[in-house]
Amino acid sequence: MNRKSGDRPEVELTEGAIRVFWRGRTRTIMPAPSPPSAEETADFIVALDDLVCWDPPHEEKEIEMKELQIILEAIDDAFDKLGLEVAYE
Repeated sequence: MNRKSGDRPEVELTEGAIRVFWRGRTRTIMPAPSPPSAEETADFIVALDDLVCWDPPHEEKEIEMKELQIILEAIDDAFDKLGLEVAYE
């Protein structure tokens, strides 16, 4: 799959992770465990505290707040298209 830099992140959903490709960088997001008190479970839980930096070789570059907001919107859209639910903690 060809990765192109653009104004909107590309989101790839796999069995065990979310991959975000944006502006030549990648961020792999692993699922967080469901909280014990959760009555309904989402299809995927994202731990926001883990989204600090990009994957190597860009691990020195922090994900800025504005970038994070755009990434989360793109993740929401990708899950909505598949009828899946994502939760953030």
